[in-house]
Amino acid sequence: MEQMDLLQAFEMIVDKAKDSSLGEKFYQEADSYLGFVSDKLCISKRASAIMALFADRCYDTHIQFSDLIDYLDCRILTLLRYSNETQELIDKEYVCQNRIEGLSYSIPMEVMEAFQHNQRYIPSDVDEFTARELFDKFDELFSKCRCEKLNKQVLRKKLRALVVKNSNLAFVKAMALYDIDAEDKDFPLFILLCTLFVIDGDDDIRCNDLNFIYEEGESVWRWAKRDLSQGNHRFLQKKFIEYTNDDGFADRESFKITDCAKKLLFSEMNLSAMRGSRPKGGMLSFESIKPKQLFYNDKERKLVEELAALLDEKNFQSIRDRLKETNFRSGFACLFYGAPGTGKTETVLQIARKTGRDLIQVNISEIKSMWVGESEKNIKGVFEDYRKMVKQSAKTPILLFNEADAIIGKRMVGAEKAVDKLENNIQNIILQEIEQLDGILIATTNLAENMDKAFERRFLYKVKFEKPDLHGRLQIWQTMIPSLNDADASFLAARYDFSGGEIENIARHYTIQSILHGKPAVMLKSLVGYCDSERLEGRTPKRKVGF
Repeated sequence: MEQMDLLQAFEMIVDKAKDSSLGEKFYQEADSYLGFVSDKLCISKRASAIMALFADRCYDTHIQFSDLIDYLDCRILTLLRYSNETQELIDKEYVCQNRIEGLSYSIPMEVMEAFQHNQRYIPSDVDEFTARELFDKFDELFSKCRCEKLNKQVLRKKLRALVVKNSNLAFVKAMALYDIDAEDKDFPLFILLCTLFVIDGDDDIRCNDLNFIYEEGESVWRWAKRDLSQGNHRFLQKKFIEYTNDDGFADRESFKITDCAKKLLFSEMNLSAMRGSRPKGGMLSFESIKPKQLFYNDKERKLVEELAALLDEKNFQSIRDRLKETNFRSGFACLFYGAPGTGKTETVLQIARKTGRDLIQVNISEIKSMWVGESEKNIKGVFEDYRKMVKQSAKTPILLFNEADAIIGKRMVGAEKAVDKLENNIQNIILQEIEQLDGILIATTNLAENMDKAFERRFLYKVKFEKPDLHGRLQIWQTMIPSLNDADASFLAARYDFSGGEIENIARHYTIQSILHGKPAVMLKSLVGYCDSERLEGRTPKRKVGF
């Protein structure tokens, strides 16, 4: 066992678990390996068995117990008896739980990387944060919980740990003014309300923005929701939050943190940077965007470089002033269009990073509402909020409408159906706003052929993103998998007409398999297998003759 490492132990456990029903004989035969994992990861031997089975499927983001019953030759009830052990893995953050498509599990990439180096995964430290770093961590946890990648009990545990270990911060000390501590039943709700304001500048918080932190049907949430709507909740009575107003009338379904509470709770933060109400999706700081090498065809590269130069602050201000002097529109509306996976969105991110401009991403699905009049109100609100941000920002931020197909399509002539009229109204509002735009808007779409001609005229820059040519594919393969030799990279580039996004997906699959099982004896054979399975049946890539 001296030469044993975690991946080898996992492999031995999985081999001995086959057709074993995880019975007594399995635990006898696998005892030494289970003991090794148990000691290394500080978990029970039963949890070590589940950890090994999950690790063997680390490439799967929706591991279910039902996926294991044939391999183990057991009933689902056998595996359900391991719920405590599974929770043990979740508590250690070795495994994430989600409920989007039934109860399923996944292993974070950073966990497998630690296992690859024969190390126990240890979550990052949570103390000595600044107030902003603390809220960034809160936001990260809430985001994981919202998309069901973090168990709600684990969420509350982590929130408590963050607050306890950063008790020196003025925000944490000020919580006592509202009789809130880490053990309070309303503590997660309090932290979420504060985070929505700090991260998203949200002054229009609704119950639907809050309920994801509670288990379905949880009585704590039912009582809290009732008290909020009836004005009896202690957060309202203690003037921590208040109802928002709509034309002078209190909206009992919408809340915001009071100005007094903002001053008390966020005294160590720059409140002027927390700008009113932001579009859903929030503002992405250019500093948080990681640099990424992109590959373009010659025409694309020229247009992207020209646009990036135009948005350089010195050039941008000079050009905008000149346009205003000559009575031209001073706003810049740009369209990136082309096939999926060709780098449209990533190009926007890299332009924002290069020019030092924050990015506001608009969630189209949240704008469009089933209620008559709400969609129009939402889209107007997006542009109103953007105008406020432009005035308050040192550099004009970029407003990104990602996957904008749903709102820039062809308008219906003589529309009579309510749905068609609604679509036309939304498009007319956007057309008018682009005309009046005093900032930077970039829209991306996969379906430019469906775009209304009126939109086409209003986009100053229109950049078509095509799939990379042979040389581009070769560069992408070599960048994504540096160990790939020139001959193999050339073979793959010529054989498969993939987009950059598809090549990246294959490279990730290859990396995961290499972490788990080690590098394959014949790299090219392994990659060809991943390439052949990349596209769904009936959509196989065109292959070149002679390779």
